[in-house]
Amino acid sequence: MKNVVVIGAGQAGSSLVAKLRNGGFQGKVTLIGEEPVAPYQRPPLSKKYLLGEMELDRLLLRPESFYSDNAIDLHLNETVQSIDTENQVVTVADQPISYDELVLTTGSVPRRLPAAIGGTLEGVYVVRDLKDVDSMAPEFSEGKRVLIVGGGYIGLEAAAVAASRGLKVTLVEMGDRILQRVAAPETSDYFRALHKAHGVEILEGVGLDHLIGEGRVNGAKLTDGAQIDLDFVIVGVGITPATALAEDAGLEIENGIKTDAQGRTSAAHVWAAGDCASFPYKESRIRLESVPNAIDQAEVIAENIMGAEKDYVAKPWFWSDQYDVKLQIAGLNSGYDRVVTRKGEGASVSFWYYLGEQLLAVDAMNAPRDYMIGKRLIEGGKSPSPEMIANPDTDMKALMKL
Repeated sequence: MKNVVVIGAGQAGSSLVAKLRNGGFQGKVTLIGEEPVAPYQRPPLSKKYLLGEMELDRLLLRPESFYSDNAIDLHLNETVQSIDTENQVVTVADQPISYDELVLTTGSVPRRLPAAIGGTLEGVYVVRDLKDVDSMAPEFSEGKRVLIVGGGYIGLEAAAVAASRGLKVTLVEMGDRILQRVAAPETSDYFRALHKAHGVEILEGVGLDHLIGEGRVNGAKLTDGAQIDLDFVIVGVGITPATALAEDAGLEIENGIKTDAQGRTSAAHVWAAGDCASFPYKESRIRLESVPNAIDQAEVIAENIMGAEKDYVAKPWFWSDQYDVKLQIAGLNSGYDRVVTRKGEGASVSFWYYLGEQLLAVDAMNAPRDYMIGKRLIEGGKSPSPEMIANPDTDMKALMKL
């Protein structure tokens, strides 16, 4: 019987081993994770968990007993030292573990500030795993001053939590606007107004020059010359795929671990899924940083290990929760040349991205119906005219008959 080893006990890794067992796989399954806890959800970490609204046991993707009940050998708090693709062996704590099929679900790592500008001072945090959030949680007391570096979704979600707890929040974004790399100006404008209404000071076109402090951070000098006093810092300047292990093993890397449409890497019997993997998408190659992608891609690979020979067809969607606003995103907006606004009731609004007459993506703020309809249209390759979307009298359900 086959012996499957999975490196990386996050959303993708947990989904993959569960799919193997649910699909009737009878061979040996080993899941190796670096953290001391069983696989858990990451999105609630910086929101409900940090706010004290969710306990650790509710974070777990599956009870720890699930793994033993399903004969999954779960290794926690262990780091894989090396992969020998020729002999099909991984080394953990100087002990070899052989495999017939190996899956890399190593995820991603947060970008950190260089030590030269104060990145290693005490009181400087990133938001990625349970340890990060547990270490920063005591900082979140009313009246404290926090600097958030980066105006992407990670930074904005952190700002929302901090402001909700009564902290004084300053966010700096060195680009011209928040969300510049991922969203249209309309979406940026919406979230800028939302955060300002909650007392967050947003500085755009301004970067961090360096942090100030002896041992612990207590201030920051900005690129516009301003100096601010603060109590701690959250860095949200993006993530990079965790490819070091794959690179050392000689696997091909292209914006992540390069895979084919079925999830195979350049090495025989080695697969990759989740944040760490790049894969063919339409006429290009992409890497998706999202929970849905991690689950769907991992499950397809599990099926392929069992002989399905199935291509992974990505259906990109994402979400972000900030204050009482739920942003839902369907599709990928790369290359758009027009954005159409559809107003709903109250603060409900959606922005529809077009390239010519082709619908590419939808950003829906507290507009779940627009999101669901947009998602189905995009996945079905259908594109209502921009004029139909902009018209408040358009029957959105009727668009599904196009």
